[in-house]
Amino acid sequence: MKPTTIPQRLAADSFHIDEGESHITIDQELCRSTGTAKALIAVCAAGVYQERDGQLVADYAGCLECGSCFAVAAPGAIQWHYPRGGFGVNYRQG
Repeated sequence: MKPTTIPQRLAADSFHIDEGESHITIDQELCRSTGTAKALIAVCAAGVYQERDGQLVADYAGCLECGSCFAVAAPGAIQWHYPRGGFGVNYRQG
């Protein structure tokens, strides 16, 4: 069996997007003042966090729910919780 790459494995996953509620909320001022924005951009394996027009934005629809962002963020800089039941990532690689 030929080994698969990480992008190939991630492409097999599916996402059930909760259009009504993001599971990530950002405190822009706290992220900016603590340097959390740069840490979030660097640590996120899914590339969810980006800076646009001086603001940190989160494309929560592609979140892998690993919690890395919550681990590196300054206390209170982001509010993160798992998506509501039935939403979020569905891993398909066994």
